[in-house]
Amino acid sequence: MVYEFKGFIPVVHESSFVHPQAAVTGNVIIGKDVYIGPGAAIRGDWGGIVIEDGCNVQENCTIHMFPGVTVTLQEGAHIGHGAIIHGANVGKNVMVGMNAVVMDNVKIGDNSIIGALTFVKADSVIPPRSLVVGNPGKVIKELSDKMIAWKTKGTKLYQSLPADLQKSLKPCQPLREIPEDRPSQESLFQTWNEIRDSH
Repeated sequence: MVYEFKGFIPVVHESSFVHPQAAVTGNVIIGKDVYIGPGAAIRGDWGGIVIEDGCNVQENCTIHMFPGVTVTLQEGAHIGHGAIIHGANVGKNVMVGMNAVVMDNVKIGDNSIIGALTFVKADSVIPPRSLVVGNPGKVIKELSDKMIAWKTKGTKLYQSLPADLQKSLKPCQPLREIPEDRPSQESLFQTWNEIRDSH
């Protein structure tokens, strides 16, 4: 659901998909080809949130801030299941792993990966192309071109998901038995195979 707050109505590009079970509130701007998963809470009530083109905010993520702060997810940022972004600036093509926590005034450089369950303390500055893990999070190495390419391809899959959802997602009643004409599972990841095999 999308909610107006104190005169601010979220702006969502028509190519993006916000799941009906997500909550997008107030001063939020969402660019092109963005996926917002169910259970995500994107609260632009005390400040602003800008989610640039091609980002994804997966299931049960929280994005919020202290008063007066604008959170920015730059183009192609990839926020994994259950992660929390609080008052941070996430650079281009960054991946924040599942259940990671990124705190206030953090600046994450482009093409970095924050590992699953990592805690990035307030005011941290993460250089570009960094792999960060631990509690507190520490840079353990610079990412290779191969690792950045792997991340970029994974994010492209999420960039294709909004259009697929707009075409085919609809509420339904469950079946009571498996039908003979059930689609093959391979049809679910056909797009992934195309992205993986592209150069």
